[in-house]
Amino acid sequence: MDIMEEVEAILGYGETCNHCLGRFFGKRSFGLTNEERGRALRITRELAVNEPHHEPDPESCWICGGALSHTDVWAKRVVEALAGIEFETLLVGTKVPPLVAESEEMVWSDLSLRDPEPLKAEMNREVGKAVSALTGKTADLKKPDIVVILDLADDSVEVQVNPVFFTGRYLKYERGIPQTHWDCRSCRGAGCEKCNFTGKQYADSVEELIGRPVIEIFDAANAVLHGAGREDIDARMLGSGRPFVMEVEAPRKRSVDLTVLEAEINRAAEGRVAVHLDGWADRKMVQSLKSDKAHKKYRILVEIDSPVTPDEFRAALDQLKGVTIQQRTPLRVSHRRADKVRERQVIDIGCTGRQDDGYWVEVVGEAGLYIKELVSGDNGRTQPSLARILGRAAHVVSLDVVLVETTSEYGE
Repeated sequence: MDIMEEVEAILGYGETCNHCLGRFFGKRSFGLTNEERGRALRITRELAVNEPHHEPDPESCWICGGALSHTDVWAKRVVEALAGIEFETLLVGTKVPPLVAESEEMVWSDLSLRDPEPLKAEMNREVGKAVSALTGKTADLKKPDIVVILDLADDSVEVQVNPVFFTGRYLKYERGIPQTHWDCRSCRGAGCEKCNFTGKQYADSVEELIGRPVIEIFDAANAVLHGAGREDIDARMLGSGRPFVMEVEAPRKRSVDLTVLEAEINRAAEGRVAVHLDGWADRKMVQSLKSDKAHKKYRILVEIDSPVTPDEFRAALDQLKGVTIQQRTPLRVSHRRADKVRERQVIDIGCTGRQDDGYWVEVVGEAGLYIKELVSGDNGRTQPSLARILGRAAHVVSLDVVLVETTSEYGE
């Protein structure tokens, strides 16, 4: 079947606009728009069969129903939907009604067409070009700030604002604050008397203390903290801080000065939490942060239930240095973590002083080493442990994380 025979067959299905007629040959390199191509093919066919020229009514097109003749109208609607949202790049997508998609695919299949362009491809391209012309913004197929969805069936425009990411380190000066929001255990976030109808197990979290100013400044829907591991709720995070990436969801503002943001977070957190912001990030950095096996250094105060001399204590610590510890999931977290045995190394450990009846200890551990259980033994679930070596009950009175060293920093 030659091209004129294909045109004749296509027009036999019903009233077809020039856009759709041209689309059936859209991937051929004619150097024309689909509409120009469709008009040229129509006129050529009419001349060949000696018919008067017939300019179709786009609204009567049996495939697109006139949608392709109103790309300028769609573009104006998109611009209206984007009012008040700051962005530099965008991507336009189209939801095509199933019947329309089936109709054009039927023609492709029936006539074995080799070069058709789908309806949604032309809508995406032409509306995208028109929006760019109206706003001065550019299209980005990979990482757009904004994704706009044209729903032809519902005659609606949906705007998806992609998140913004920034990275830094946080310090936690106050014990009793979890890293992220916890739903109330009783009502699971619904709100009840036990949580004073807040839906939260704890009044604040590091995520919320950082996130509240972030949400306000970015005019965002939410802010999610992704940390390089997490400290216990009763532990402080000191030293240079814990690396994190903050994901800012649906921000209406994007060009935020991170220096100003850092100052506002630190002011609002009132000495409970502080941040040092390093720069902008992306989702790949979140994945990298989550998979990084950071070494951590802890400062702990250890108490022994019966007297032990400094020499005995230091000798016991020496027996743990460089040792690979077998740790079954601790009882305190067994309700939310799989019950299995993990092997983690004590990279370094040593006594740094005394306080009353306790000893100050610094421990450098492989990622995932449970420090409290390294000391107490957790009823034999951690082997070896300081308590087992000393032959006396031992426990951690206070714990601070003083260094989180990422893979790139310790050189592995």
